[in-house]
Amino acid sequence: PIGTLLGATFNDELIEELFEYFGAEMKYNRIDTILGPGMNIHRHPLNGRNYEYISEDTILTGKICAAELRGLHKAGVEGTVKHFCANNQEFRRADAMGVISERALREIYLKCFEIALKETGCSSVMTTYGPFNGLWTSGNYDLCTTVLRKEWGFDGAIMSDWNTTVPEDGSVPWKCVAAGNDIIMPGNPDDDKNIRQAYKEGKLTEEEIRNCAGHLVSMIRRLERTDC
Repeated sequence: PIGTLLGATFNDELIEELFEYFGAEMKYNRIDTILGPGMNIHRHPLNGRNYEYISEDTILTGKICAAELRGLHKAGVEGTVKHFCANNQEFRRADAMGVISERALREIYLKCFEIALKETGCSSVMTTYGPFNGLWTSGNYDLCTTVLRKEWGFDGAIMSDWNTTVPEDGSVPWKCVAAGNDIIMPGNPDDDKNIRQAYKEGKLTEEEIRNCAGHLVSMIRRLERTDC
């Protein structure tokens, strides 16, 4: 069932049971983590990704996603919550600049992620394609490190959405690393060159690179414990 239908049940016990079955199928197919659940807020009926998301209500979204993660964990697999955060539209999603106050971020767009991560937790989080308040989410230190890691205690891996560094005015690879976005997906030779050059020029430190590597190790160890 699509995310919106899951939210319409208002039944976290049912959702947990459903995703235990979902996780069993993942395990059978030797899949360690699913790229979901998607948990962005419904802001407009024409958002092409609404079907994947839960609700316009941040509390309901957080609770349903927490239940999904619990079900996956019972089956011995993991989830990757996404898209962190404020992925409010599909049209020009890679460059449409959102302007959002800190209060709106914390009370609406971030709250659902906070609920799911604090109540259940997961091995990885995926950032968005696009920017808000002048910064791409995959290169936003305040979002990836200050809020997610320092405030909420998340110790898994943060990954970008696919090809977010490819557009000419998109997210800059080395800035993703500096922000604490550990994996650039799917990765390409230009990303590698950009990161190496930034390190050579002193824009990127060894400590920042090692931090990202450490978060990947943390994710791998967690996936090993799930025994897929």
